[in-house]
Amino acid sequence: MLNNFRLTIEYDGTAYNGWQRQKTGRTIQGEIENAVCVMTRQKVTLTGAGRTDAGVHALGQVANFVCDTTLEPGVFIKGLNSLLPGDIIIRDCVSEKQEFHSRYDAKSKIYNYRILNREIPSAIERYYTWFIRKKIDVDAMQKAAFHLIGTHDFKAFEGTGSPRKSTIRSVSRAGVLLKKDDLIIFEIEADGFLRFMVRNIVGTLVCVGLGKIKDSDFKGILESRDRGNAGITAPPQGLFLVEVKY
Repeated sequence: MLNNFRLTIEYDGTAYNGWQRQKTGRTIQGEIENAVCVMTRQKVTLTGAGRTDAGVHALGQVANFVCDTTLEPGVFIKGLNSLLPGDIIIRDCVSEKQEFHSRYDAKSKIYNYRILNREIPSAIERYYTWFIRKKIDVDAMQKAAFHLIGTHDFKAFEGTGSPRKSTIRSVSRAGVLLKKDDLIIFEIEADGFLRFMVRNIVGTLVCVGLGKIKDSDFKGILESRDRGNAGITAPPQGLFLVEVKY
C-alpha cells in the first residue's frame, strides 16, 4: 500500500554539501533516502520544502516521500534516528494525503540568521554564526529591514543560477533583534525565497549596520532590482531554516 509520509527534520549542515542529493559528497537528502531504503528495501525520493546550501542548518525542514509499506510513522521516527548520523534528527513523521507535496503546499517559511558581534570569537559558535568584530548598529539594520515587508521584486538579492521564473516574493515579517551575549538575530518569513536571498539581504543589512550604506538607501537597493547595488553574500553557517508553515 502506497503511503505518503511527511518528515520534520532538524540538522546541522556543517558537514554536508547542502540538502540536495549529488553524485559526490554527503547531503541531507541522500543520508535520509539511504536510511529509508535500509528500513523499507525500496528506493524513495525525498522531496524537501526547500533546498538549503552547504553549511546551512535547519530546525524544522519538512520533506515527504511515498513508499509501499505497512510501517507506521512512529516506527520511522525511531528507525531513521537509529540509522542516521547524530547531526540529522527526525523530529516528527506523520501520514499525509497522497497529493501532499512538501514544497508546493508550503504557505510560508521562516529563516533566522545569527551574527556574533563582539571583540572575541567563539570556539563553539563559529559553525553557527557570522562573527563580526566591528560594532554593528542594530537599530539602523532594523529600520532598513522594515522595507522588506510586503510584496516586492527581490531580484537585487537573488543569487546567480536561481531557477525561479519570477523574482517577486511576499514577506510577512522581517526584523533584527539584539539578544544576550552580543548575538544579533535577523528573522524573516515569506511565501518563498530566491537562491541566496536571505544571505544577500543579511550581507546588505550588515553594510547598513556598519555604516557603509545608509538605512534610508536600503529601499532604493531593493527597488533597483540590481544585485550589484546590494552587499556581500553572508556566509552560510549563520543561516537556519526554522519552520515551514502549511
